[in-house]
Amino acid sequence: MSLRELEDWLDEQSRPGVLWYIKRLSANDTQKSKGHQAGPYIPKSVIFEVAPSLQRTDILNPRVSLDALIDSHDDTGSVDMIWYNNQKRGHGTRNEARVTGWGGTNSALLDPENTGALTVFAFSDDLRCRVWVCRNIAEEEVVEGYIGPVEPRIWKVWSLDRADLIRQLRPRLGCRLEPHEIPREWLTAMPSGEDILRKVLTMRPERSANADRRLVIRRNCELAVFRSLEDALYLPRIREGFSSLDDFLPYAQTVLQRRKSRSGRSLELQMREIFREEGVMEGRDFDYQAKISIGRQPDFLFPGVTAYRDESFPASRLRILAVKTRLKERWRQVLDEAPRIERKHLLTLDDGVTASQFTAMREAGIQLVVPKGLQKDYPEDARPHLQTLESFLGEVREQAR
Repeated sequence: MSLRELEDWLDEQSRPGVLWYIKRLSANDTQKSKGHQAGPYIPKSVIFEVAPSLQRTDILNPRVSLDALIDSHDDTGSVDMIWYNNQKRGHGTRNEARVTGWGGTNSALLDPENTGALTVFAFSDDLRCRVWVCRNIAEEEVVEGYIGPVEPRIWKVWSLDRADLIRQLRPRLGCRLEPHEIPREWLTAMPSGEDILRKVLTMRPERSANADRRLVIRRNCELAVFRSLEDALYLPRIREGFSSLDDFLPYAQTVLQRRKSRSGRSLELQMREIFREEGVMEGRDFDYQAKISIGRQPDFLFPGVTAYRDESFPASRLRILAVKTRLKERWRQVLDEAPRIERKHLLTLDDGVTASQFTAMREAGIQLVVPKGLQKDYPEDARPHLQTLESFLGEVREQAR
């Protein structure tokens, strides 16, 4: 299937009366974690928007059936939206909504090998659901070209004709800034990644938290701050309208490109700050984005490029830390970054690693570094082989002695 077919599919679903729900499939979604969830998690607010008739308490656990087509995998069927409402009826504890009936492990949505796959659910007013589960990076880039980067564990909604609905349904994060809280100079031009990080550090210093928890908290905060700035900077212009599609498209591409460049860069900046706070100093203990040779520029090199180029310096005391928000095939880019270093460390916030991908990474010499609180989302047999950020910091300090 060509990328053109995906592009046509996205265009077909980009029409009034269709609500997109976009996420990366988690381990719970695909049953990789062996949990009891009946299918991909969809928030109750989104389910109620798609099927408002569910919001009733005169019957127990109301349900609505939808025709469901997973177009990426030529799979058709029917699913049920159910509101488990016994708490609201005064005789139970459940107050949750689910979409069930996806077809078990035969469904692409429940296949553990699709953990981490970017997925678009397109719900239409006629109670139909069209689904596309991206099968490779090329397809993910096509989708993100439409709606911007999609972070692990952060879902998005989109509708061509309901901007008010998007603001209402969008997940609220604790660091979101109100207009009067945004520095005046930021209202005329998007601040740099460094400026946004400094703002995050004032809001979420978290100095007493260990490095693993500090990184996750600040990363979520930074995303909320960035979204606040997008609303403040771009919504007024969008509300003014555009005289033609040719006027709108360059503006939209600018917004999307800024989202893409922010995503990876912000994680690198956050890591550099944590190293500083932990007494691992740039220029002494590591170099950031140091160029080893043409085409080889690792994110973090320990103790630095001078030691790396010194053939007399023991290779066993060298370390590389690559930083990637998402993995998929991108992890292979790390393999050739520092040939002298046999075992390469890779920090990620992604939970979308299948058992086969994890095995391939280990066999290639990749050591995954995953914040402790996120490791529960990995395959059970992979967890003992993951390294926490705190552990990596300890390793770096030990090698520096």
